[in-house]
Amino acid sequence: MLATAPTTLPAFAPAPAPAPAPAPAPVIHREPQPATSRDLARALGVGYRVLTRLETVLTSRPLEFVDVTERVAQCVADAGIEDGAVLVYSRHTTAAVRINEHEPLLIQDMERLLIQLAPEGGYRHDDMSVRTVNLNDDERVNGHSHCRSLLLGASETVPVAGGRLLLGRWQRIFFVDLDGPARREMIVQVTGCAL
Repeated sequence: MLATAPTTLPAFAPAPAPAPAPAPAPVIHREPQPATSRDLARALGVGYRVLTRLETVLTSRPLEFVDVTERVAQCVADAGIEDGAVLVYSRHTTAAVRINEHEPLLIQDMERLLIQLAPEGGYRHDDMSVRTVNLNDDERVNGHSHCRSLLLGASETVPVAGGRLLLGRWQRIFFVDLDGPARREMIVQVTGCAL
């Protein structure tokens, strides 16, 4: 048997570690934004319009339903809107905007209901010996008016199609003054497409 000299194997350097993969670019996920009425109007080649008007309402009684339907319809006509909506909004915490029937006995019933639900007197708001904020020199005792307003709400929105209010047969728009007589402000904002 032949003796062989031990052989030395060449030293192998370990394979270099693979370079780390580049970090993935951050993924920014954006939700698709819905098309606005204005975008749709542009795409269809029609004009999008907005008319905002401040209307004055004069009242003569402490609790009064004032039918403002024709004034709102005139704002829609002035805006030249074919299809859209009109918002009618009270700028007061003691006045409301509601849709209901304009029938004199029904209006008396609604007035009586409001008086029963929020009668005058007994409100902390009216106790000027403890109240410390939102005071005027000519502050009215009107806690009941604020509570009545809370029950009714400050605005109504009516759809518009063919340039007309889409009210039902007996529906009318009322500005309801709950703390009159007074000079009140109502916002009428008409938005939509004009053909």
